[in-house]
Amino acid sequence: MNESMRSDLVIEYAERFYNSSEHDGRQLPGVEFDEGVESEHRIKVMDVKIVDEEGEKVIGKPMGRYITVEAVHLPDRDDDYHQAATEVLMRQLQKLLPDFKDKKVLVAGIGNREITPDALGPLVVEHLFITRHLIEKYGRDSAVVKDMGNVCAVIPGVMSQTGMETAEILHGLVREIQPDVLIAVDALAARSIRRLVTTIQLTDTGIHPGAGIGNKRYELTQKTLGIPVIAIGMPTVIDAATIVADTMESLMGVLNQNEMLKKAVKVTEQFTHEENYMLMRELMEPQMTNLFVTPKDIDEAVRRISYTISEALNSLCHQI
Repeated sequence: MNESMRSDLVIEYAERFYNSSEHDGRQLPGVEFDEGVESEHRIKVMDVKIVDEEGEKVIGKPMGRYITVEAVHLPDRDDDYHQAATEVLMRQLQKLLPDFKDKKVLVAGIGNREITPDALGPLVVEHLFITRHLIEKYGRDSAVVKDMGNVCAVIPGVMSQTGMETAEILHGLVREIQPDVLIAVDALAARSIRRLVTTIQLTDTGIHPGAGIGNKRYELTQKTLGIPVIAIGMPTVIDAATIVADTMESLMGVLNQNEMLKKAVKVTEQFTHEENYMLMRELMEPQMTNLFVTPKDIDEAVRRISYTISEALNSLCHQI
């Protein structure tokens, strides 16, 4: 897969293969793929497992399980739909955490609370039901916390606010608190406009803050932290060059229908999507090479969806 493609969503890398001429009926090597539809609201669930090094090489992501929940009406004001999405998310999280009972959980809301497209993680944490302090005060067998999970949370901020890497902060917390699992929530980048604020990715491979926008930070994984790391993310931004490249491909398709203009698009027809993308990036440099686009109603969408994700986590941790 082309390293220039900026996306945090594994399903988008898989789709590029299955929609390409390389597919030819073959399965993606080193990758297992399954999909289905859940609930009466037709919420789509796609389960991608990268099972070996060949799969890592093809996809460009670490071995592990990546579950994508595609709920097209997530940005809408529909309480019934959000309740259904919450239930679907909780069931998918249970697949990644099958032995979850009595686990000590640390939830990290990654991102910058002051920048709306990056505020998903902090907003999710604000809606969580925190119980660690109650368990320490009243005891595990107290009626106050009966049947509740042991949950604590942190919003570590970003380097410009703290002067520290998120990984450095979480290393210290994990060492001091000794949780059994870390759940990290972060905003992601996508390559498809239709994925923005409609898709949630869950994975057991941890998190690589900033990877989708070309700003790679220290990873948060079981290898670096010593405990399982579950990552939850939703794309809130898309690379501007991708939008231009997609638009150009659509334009070429329209122009190609005109006999007089066919010759004008003959050369560009030979380009792959990745080649079109690189051409657009070169044309947009230097002014727009690092420009990312987000939906106009991103503030309301992030606020609403952060609550849906937090309710799924509350249901999972506290069995409510």
